[in-house]
Amino acid sequence: MHESAVAQSVLESILAEAEKHNARPKSARISCGQFNALNDEAMQVAFEAAAMDTPCQGMKLAIDHKPLRTLCKSCGQSFDYDIYSGVCTGCGGENIVFEADAPLLLEEIELEQDTPNESDAAKKDPRQE
Repeated sequence: MHESAVAQSVLESILAEAEKHNARPKSARISCGQFNALNDEAMQVAFEAAAMDTPCQGMKLAIDHKPLRTLCKSCGQSFDYDIYSGVCTGCGGENIVFEADAPLLLEEIELEQDTPNESDAAKKDPRQE
């Protein structure tokens, strides 16, 4: 199941970004094309397992599936490919080619700023006052 490897990679990217901003991850959105497709349920399970005991535990992960763009060589129309039809939506022709598939991307991370607590205040450098 490649979802486990993808989940681990997404988790590492989210954690790195959260650390850079000194924040806690709240949610994230990834996208994938049709040839790089993910099984939503398997990805959710893999992400939850990978996020266990990390700041990402319990966060929401949304998955967007981008349609596969296709070009009709007969009429030149570009359209979203329909696996059930397989023909051009403009002319009904079958002389079609697939355009580049959407890559797997980490599109968005929602971060929540950590609020300073008493122990942080105790660690404050007194020279800054």
